[in-house]
Amino acid sequence: MDELKFIEGGVCAPLGFKAAGIHCGVRKNKSKKDLALILSEVPCAAAAVYTQNKVYGAPITVTRAHLQNGVAQAVVCNSGNANTCNADGVEKAEAMAELTAKALGIRAEDVIVASTGVIGQVLDLEPIASGIPAAAALLSGDGSAAAAEAIMTTDTVKKEIAASFSLGGKTVTLGAIAKGSGMIHPNMATMLSFFTTDAAISPQMLQKALSAVVQDSFNMISIDGDSSTNDTVAVLANGKAGNPPVEAPGADFDRFCEALAVFAKQLSRKIAKDGEGATKLLECEVKGARTVEAARTAAKAVISSSLVKCAMFGADANWGRVLCALGYSGADTDADKVEVAFVSKAGRVEVCRQSAGLPFSEETAKQVLSADEIHIAVDLHEGEAAATAWGCDLTYDYVKINGDYRT
Repeated sequence: MDELKFIEGGVCAPLGFKAAGIHCGVRKNKSKKDLALILSEVPCAAAAVYTQNKVYGAPITVTRAHLQNGVAQAVVCNSGNANTCNADGVEKAEAMAELTAKALGIRAEDVIVASTGVIGQVLDLEPIASGIPAAAALLSGDGSAAAAEAIMTTDTVKKEIAASFSLGGKTVTLGAIAKGSGMIHPNMATMLSFFTTDAAISPQMLQKALSAVVQDSFNMISIDGDSSTNDTVAVLANGKAGNPPVEAPGADFDRFCEALAVFAKQLSRKIAKDGEGATKLLECEVKGARTVEAARTAAKAVISSSLVKCAMFGADANWGRVLCALGYSGADTDADKVEVAFVSKAGRVEVCRQSAGLPFSEETAKQVLSADEIHIAVDLHEGEAAATAWGCDLTYDYVKINGDYRT
């Protein structure tokens, strides 16, 4: 996107936003933050998308109800406990909103609630009740990094981003933080991601923009094929940039969507690269498809394949596994026209044309696939549609991490 200027500040970069992150005691490890707050000075237009898993966290129930009017002013999120599959889950999530509202002097129904961590473990509200006022006291324009750290679970790096761009003759800013490392195979959203912007845009257009953008970003990630119970992506827009409000389709709406899409795709790559135990980012670009949906389906199948992921971990150019994934994906394709190549900063190796193997150097292929970012280029030679999906390799450490995640 032209004129998108990346800056520091994460969710605090847009005008009128503050954030904080602290350790309150949900997590036993005192060195890890576990409670995040984000606050806008004024009520915001708000939109969100959520997991489509039929088993979903109590915070989603509460947040859905709070956002029915398209307005929110704050986000509260804890890590270490998902508050999912608990008899008192909704009660606890509502209490989190009420405690946040009291500490910030806003309405409880204007609070977005999120939780991430272990499923089926009763959430102890006591540390959160004492932690929210403490976090509120630390809210600042420099708090994005702390908030990004507080929402992490098995993540190894913080994920935050910010940029400014022109909209309606005004400079507007967009910021975001995200978390995600395992149990990632989204459908409609991803793990947790919170966007803030000072753009003026109606709740209806904000929802339309977010729902469209996730299709080619967060919905195109897979770490392990498991769709989380707590996936939520939320956007708050407070209008303090002073641009003419975006209330209908048009050039300004398209520009806002374009900026949001750039952010979403960058965060998607960050999440995929930080997959549990991962050593490599995998990117599969499928072009030449009959429809965009076919391209999406095919690309997602390739990066979701456990066998492809294992081959990439071992730097093994086993291209037959790519074709296998394409074949069972359900995408409308001609199995006899496929072309595949593996690409990285170490070079490019063509391995398949018209669905048949090509002679190639195993040594060269090993070098290409030993890089930390691997691009799997697929051409179906059937149309003009294309799509890209992101994932990671499957390593021994993934099993170690998830073998005792709860205990």
